[in-house]
Amino acid sequence: MTNLKVGVIGLPGKWSSEALAEAVAKKIGHCPVIDIGEVSLNLADNALYWRDENLCSFDALLVKKIAGSYSPNALDRLELLRVAEASGVRIFSPALNILRLIDRLSCTVTLHNHDIPMPETCITEDAEAALAAVQRFGSAVFKPLYSTKARGMVVINADDTMDQQRQQIESFRAKHPMMYIQKKLSLPGRDLGMVFLGGEYLGAYARVSQSDSWNTTIHSGGHYEAYEAPADLIDLAYRAQKPFNMDFTTVDVAESEVGPIVFEVSAFGGFRGAQEGIGIDAATLYADYAIKKIKGN
Repeated sequence: MTNLKVGVIGLPGKWSSEALAEAVAKKIGHCPVIDIGEVSLNLADNALYWRDENLCSFDALLVKKIAGSYSPNALDRLELLRVAEASGVRIFSPALNILRLIDRLSCTVTLHNHDIPMPETCITEDAEAALAAVQRFGSAVFKPLYSTKARGMVVINADDTMDQQRQQIESFRAKHPMMYIQKKLSLPGRDLGMVFLGGEYLGAYARVSQSDSWNTTIHSGGHYEAYEAPADLIDLAYRAQKPFNMDFTTVDVAESEVGPIVFEVSAFGGFRGAQEGIGIDAATLYADYAIKKIKGN
């Protein structure tokens, strides 16, 4: 046991948050799961209060979940953690690094600027440009800028009538003015989660579709399987995650008809996929990694 004061920013009662807190507690004796929705920032005394605790007095905070779903509000929550960071609290992963990944557009621009192959993509607020993208792609996936597990994504096909396409585009644009549009690629019924801790590759799992759904997410009925990634995919995933400097993350990779492509780099990483797919106890490995960093080892 040590005198370290460490908390997990997460969702109380949720498996991944509780698993990480329990793994840390085994190392240092105690680790609460902190719902950042209960946190208040008081700039007058430079304090970030959670219940009767000032998070600025902690040695470290591990961010497992910032909210139940991605939204611009999640970015605001991360801004609060920057105050603790400036006070000397070690944040895993740093708040600004997570900020760059929650917004799908920010993640995409960074990947593009580092020459990471992705599906053909169009980002626009213009309905006619969106319609032209559908015609060009043949079948297009419209994605909210803030979402996980394919929630809110819509497939629009060039085979539909122009009126149908325009109607679907306007319906999507009403909720998501900045439209993020990707060509729908033919995938082999699976995509891959490539797991990294401190920039080091741990292993890969596959999300395998069990239905006629166009996506493979567990939310849509997929399941996890082990996957032995070849060296070229490991190298691609390594290059994709490197610019974000995350302490723990998962890179979503797929083998498509145009070659390996990256969909995104995760802001928080997938504990369940690592455990169910390849038997990796990511929570324990992450806790060990964080405690060593805090101690300066």
